[in-house]
Amino acid sequence: MALWGTADSVFSVGTVSVTYATKVVTGSGTSFSAAAVGDVITIGVGGTFGSAIISGITSQTQLSIGSTQFLSGAAISGVAYTMSQRPKYVLHDPNFATITGSGNSSSINRIYGIDPTEAGIARTTKYAVAHPGWVGIHTYVDMHGNLRVKSETLVAFSGISSGTPSYTAYGDANDDNVNPGIGATVFTP
Repeated sequence: MALWGTADSVFSVGTVSVTYATKVVTGSGTSFSAAAVGDVITIGVGGTFGSAIISGITSQTQLSIGSTQFLSGAAISGVAYTMSQRPKYVLHDPNFATITGSGNSSSINRIYGIDPTEAGIARTTKYAVAHPGWVGIHTYVDMHGNLRVKSETLVAFSGISSGTPSYTAYGDANDDNVNPGIGATVFTP
């Protein structure tokens, strides 16, 4: 299993429930066979319940995770999810373990798969990135009410898969409308 892949969206239709004791994720309306061992499943809108690394896929509706360490501990039942090939090591990074950062309540940390087109479009915005690839973006409002954006290239490469108009195929997630520097220009929210 590689430390990262090229798709920031593998499959995310349906909902999931997690049994912490057995580390089993059960889906409803899911197609887990689209994922692979080593992919990251992020549970809850914006990762509110956390993330885990897929350790086995039993069927279209059942998979196992290697650890519940990076899940919130709260009951998870009938919740939205996303699967990606984002870097696995960021689950250990407190800056990206959850979407809210430490300190400032307006702080948000997210990891995006930025393809070359998106990097070019964001170039003239606050959301500019140094290089396509896996990029961590940290936004917050400073003590003067100014929006601040910091980006960190986690894995620099131009091979992030570009999406298709339907965003149901593997590749670039429909997260572009979440990243204002990119989405406002490219996609209609």
